[in-house]
Amino acid sequence: MTAEASTEIRDSRKTGSPGATAPVWARLRFEAAASAAEEPTLASLLNAAILTHDHLQDALSYYLAQKLSSTEMNALQIREIFEDAYESDPGLAKAAERDMSAVMERDPACRSFLQPFLFFKGFQALQTHRLAHWLWNEGRDTLAFFFQSRSSELFNVDIHPAAQIGSGVMLDHATGIVIGETAVVGDDCSILQGVTLGGTGKEFEDRHPKIGNGVLVSVGAKVLGNIKIGDGALIGAGSVVLKEVAPECTVAGVPAKPVSGPCMGAAKQMEQNFFNEGHE
Repeated sequence: MTAEASTEIRDSRKTGSPGATAPVWARLRFEAAASAAEEPTLASLLNAAILTHDHLQDALSYYLAQKLSSTEMNALQIREIFEDAYESDPGLAKAAERDMSAVMERDPACRSFLQPFLFFKGFQALQTHRLAHWLWNEGRDTLAFFFQSRSSELFNVDIHPAAQIGSGVMLDHATGIVIGETAVVGDDCSILQGVTLGGTGKEFEDRHPKIGNGVLVSVGAKVLGNIKIGDGALIGAGSVVLKEVAPECTVAGVPAKPVSGPCMGAAKQMEQNFFNEGHE
């Protein structure tokens, strides 16, 4: 992609120009075409992954299948499964659009929609989970576990296919993220690398955290047990959370405790220096 095109795309996020509201798929195709012209060595990849397709879900079905294929299941078989999922549930593609927009809005290292689509394993792992979750809800448990296993092997992100995850979610860097079977993650959350949403004990039923909307769970945090994390909360890096967290509350430490004032919009702001001035 040319420097001018990249700058235009980044600036549109801030200025509210028409480009800022362009459909995700239209902008992704524009970026792919510009990058193919700028970097001919990637033209074949960009054409196969994006430019030959009519819709985002078609491109995702193709590209994720290429990523997840193995000796056990080839790319064509996986693509057919994913196409069936997207056709049966249009909400999957809408969630992918919101997830991609979330990365673009919150990650200062993200220069274009091409990055999460082609290169960010957090986005790819999340879309794989959404498809595995669809299979789980269809009663196809074994196939759902297959894709969970492949995602864990490939992306180092382990999300049980039964876990419920809202849209507009960013898994930043994503390495080492673990989300358990009965976990629930709300809309517009940001979850960073090394996070565990885990259970406690050996209870078979509800045993994992319930994360509200707009929550930021920072690097290496562990949230354990069937506890509720309120909307807009911020979990500090390296924290171990064993008790419920009130909405808009910031907690940190081992075990985690409230440490400062409200954290409005924590997930979107990505602000992790949450101590008040003079706080020690």
